[in-house]
Amino acid sequence: MKIKKKVLLVYGGESKERKVSMLTGNACFKALKKLGYEVIKFDPKIKNFTLIDRSKVDLIFNALHGKDGEDGVAQSFFEYLRIPYTHSGVISSMSAMDKIISKEIFIRNKILTPRYFVINKDDYSLNNLKKLVKNLKTKSSIVVKPVNEGSSIGVKICNNFSKLKNETHKLFKIYNKLIFEEFIGGQEIQVAVLNNKALGAIELKPKRKFYDYKAKYQKSSKTKHIMPANLKKKEYMQILKISVKAHKVLNCRGVTRSDFKFFNNKFYMLEINTQPGMTNLSLVPEIAKYKNITFVNLVKKITDDANVNK
Repeated sequence: MKIKKKVLLVYGGESKERKVSMLTGNACFKALKKLGYEVIKFDPKIKNFTLIDRSKVDLIFNALHGKDGEDGVAQSFFEYLRIPYTHSGVISSMSAMDKIISKEIFIRNKILTPRYFVINKDDYSLNNLKKLVKNLKTKSSIVVKPVNEGSSIGVKICNNFSKLKNETHKLFKIYNKLIFEEFIGGQEIQVAVLNNKALGAIELKPKRKFYDYKAKYQKSSKTKHIMPANLKKKEYMQILKISVKAHKVLNCRGVTRSDFKFFNNKFYMLEINTQPGMTNLSLVPEIAKYKNITFVNLVKKITDDANVNK
């Protein structure tokens, strides 16, 4: 008789993306059960990672999003326990989650990304902000956001200095470091990469000001999904190529989702997500479905890549 593999499904956690992680985790739980695994749920908000019993787990399916789940913290525990786990490793996760580090990697590898500057809370002054905005030499709006958040949490688009000043003050009450980018208009396009191969690109047309948290996770926001993205064949192949390159230069594993803006015939890489959502509104499953990969099969492909020493 074949012994069922025991999968520890890690989900929930304490980040601001807990709710989304619960949805991802529950969807993946059902898929893992269908694949014949014995699945044990583990929520780090309720139990500490140190309480994972290595002898009772064959592999870990990481369904966490945000802080401590997507930034290398959870991954470092899994590495220490020597339990094979899904998605990217410690350094890749940390680098992708940190918008400054990932941008520096993109720039070093000639991947176009919006111009930016960074301010630490301790160095902040109104004069400093004015000077840095002036140096950016942009006629566009300015996007201000936390360095280490996902799901567009804390992202503000400011079309004048007064708004930028107010939003910066508010965000510095919560975060110690902020990144400021020139706003790029154009098409909102996201690409799924699985095991070093691009699955496809989807275009999003949010009814809201931009593709924010509500546009991502609430059906009522009525974001329009266009699959495949409305691009010429050459452009479509180009964005897939850039996404695979970003996935590789960051040494990512399993599945990632890269976020882009297409403006004036140029693709601007905004960020790469190493723990993309797996909810009923999530983009990676939608892109996979277009490629005739069912949700269960997608989960299998992610699970098959589980390992340590990433």
